[in-house]
Amino acid sequence: MNDIIKIVLVDDHTIFRDGIKSVLTQIDDFYIIDEAETGVEFLKILDKHVPDIVLMDISMPEMDGIEATEKALAKYPELKIITLSSYSDHIYYYKMIKAGVQGFVLKTSGKKDLENAIKAVYKGENYFPQDILKNLLFKISTQGINSLSSNEIRISKRETQVLQLICQGNTNNEIADNLCISPKTVDNHRTNLLSKTSTKNSAHLVMFAIKHHLIEI
Repeated sequence: MNDIIKIVLVDDHTIFRDGIKSVLTQIDDFYIIDEAETGVEFLKILDKHVPDIVLMDISMPEMDGIEATEKALAKYPELKIITLSSYSDHIYYYKMIKAGVQGFVLKTSGKKDLENAIKAVYKGENYFPQDILKNLLFKISTQGINSLSSNEIRISKRETQVLQLICQGNTNNEIADNLCISPKTVDNHRTNLLSKTSTKNSAHLVMFAIKHHLIEI
C-alpha cells in the first residue's frame, strides 16, 4: 500500500492509546495525526483536519463514541470510523453500527487484526468479527418488535434476492454470479437497499432486514 493512512485515535485511557500508538507506528503507511480523550475533543479535531480512519472507543466521558460518531458523520459522511470495543460493550454494538461505523476491533485483538481492519475500511469495506455479528443477528432476529414488511418499504423482487444473498455473507461478485448479473448492477441494488432502509452500511442493512423480517434466515 503506497498511500499514507492518516489516523485519529479516540479513547479516554492514556495507557491504551499509548499501546495502540506503539503498535501502529510499527506498520508502514500508518500515521497518527491526532488523538482525543473524549468525543467532544474528537469533534474539535475534525475542525482542524479530517483523517482517513478514526479508531473510536465507545464508553467515554462528556460524549460517548455513539454520539460522537453520529455527529461526525452528519458533518463528514465519508469519514471512516472503526470501533475499539470490548466484549462488555455488546449492548452498544448495534447502536454503533446504526450510527455508521464500518468496523469493530476488539481491544483484545492482535496487531494483525488491527492492521487488517484499518486497511479494509480504508478501501471502503466493512470489518466486523463474525462471532459478534452472529450474536447480534441472533438477538435481533428473536426480538420481533416494530416489524416492517418489504411491501411497506417497496423492495422489488430482485432487490429481495440481492438482500437475501447479502445477508448470507456473499460478496458482490458472488451475488453477481448467482443471479447472472454484473457486479456493478449488484452494487446499484445494494445502494438502493441502503437508501430505502435508511441504513449506513452492509452490516446495518443485514440487521435491519432481519429485525424487520424482510428476508428469511
